[in-house]
Amino acid sequence: MTLAYFQPVPAPSPGTENTPELKILDAEFGDGYSQPTPDGLNHMRDVFRLKWDVLTTAQADAIVTFFRTQKGTTPFWWRETTTGPWIKVTCKEWSRTRGAPHTVTATLRQSFN
Repeated sequence: MTLAYFQPVPAPSPGTENTPELKILDAEFGDGYSQPTPDGLNHMRDVFRLKWDVLTTAQADAIVTFFRTQKGTTPFWWRETTTGPWIKVTCKEWSRTRGAPHTVTATLRQSFN
């Protein structure tokens, strides 16, 4: 299966948030000592929160349609900057505020599938 590339026009507004999500197993012992260890090979996942502040109706429609087409389950390629590496992500959460101008927010989670 060929994955789609998400290259929205315009790019997200400044202030993209990247929060790593860590999956750690932590064995705690009776004397207060604990032993953390990564849970699996890909225990560190990037989560990006994006926002487009000033969109036309057509631009907002295009972004939301792309997310709907992926259905929250199909991964796609996205990159944080125009020269950065492509990252495989999914988007299960997005919202749209209608008005003039339109606003779209989305949360992209790195996918290892």
